[in-house]
Amino acid sequence: MEWVPAGDYEVGLDGARKVICRNAAGRLLKSLPARLRDDPAVVGLRQLTGWVDQHEQQCLTDVERWMAHSLPVPAAVLAQVWPDPSWQSALRDLVITDEDGKVVGFLRDADGTRGLGLVDLDGDTVRITPELVRVPHPVLLDDLDDLREFAVELGVEQKAGQLFREVWRRPADLDAEGEQVDTYAGAHFEEQRSLHGRATSLGYRIRGGQSVCAVFEDGRTIEARIWIGEFDPYDDGADTETGPLTWTDTAGRTVGLGQVGPVAWSEGMRMAAALHAGRVIEKEEQAA
Repeated sequence: MEWVPAGDYEVGLDGARKVICRNAAGRLLKSLPARLRDDPAVVGLRQLTGWVDQHEQQCLTDVERWMAHSLPVPAAVLAQVWPDPSWQSALRDLVITDEDGKVVGFLRDADGTRGLGLVDLDGDTVRITPELVRVPHPVLLDDLDDLREFAVELGVEQKAGQLFREVWRRPADLDAEGEQVDTYAGAHFEEQRSLHGRATSLGYRIRGGQSVCAVFEDGRTIEARIWIGEFDPYDDGADTETGPLTWTDTAGRTVGLGQVGPVAWSEGMRMAAALHAGRVIEKEEQAA
């Protein structure tokens, strides 16, 4: 950590990015003197903290988008961003696969010359030099339970939540000709703004009274949709309930359940379950 002059003091950031201060004798103060709250050095540090927080979130968002879409990622890109602590934090310990979807290990390092450093499934540290890798969605990992156990043994902590992300697999007795899933429909909310607020806080877009989760899979975009009601700012106290879960293409045409890919299915069900969890719990339901 570097100290920055601020009047008769010096200020810096601690490990939690909180502004700290020391006096001319080098003694760390318990709190920031009031006179320094608007000092340019202090304001600058706080602005820097805000920028780093946003940068970290953007890195994590980008990595999760790669995962949700199972996009091919050039190994050279990983090597370029790895020195950045924010990128490294988002990428470290992700399970990566080759282009054919074969698991190759947990990412521990990325270097432009030496390639990618991994812990493979035998627990050995290895290096590979592929051109492209993928960060697969967990529903695509056949040995997900085994990978989760191995991750626990290794003490893996993924920022992107790849391995321990909730997954839903399509049931074997699925009606391929069906067009909706009612499992989480009918969740009651006393106020529309509560349901709309829950959807946005979970990161979903709201369009036309529907909560929408878009997934790019097998070369096309499919949107999972759930009716949550048109929000009326003049009647925000109106109650509402969730509708059934459906999937559409980008033109708004309904996609049959048999045509929904495993990632789109899992992410749609994840959205439905998350919205449903915020419902009003009736007394009868509590008693059951």
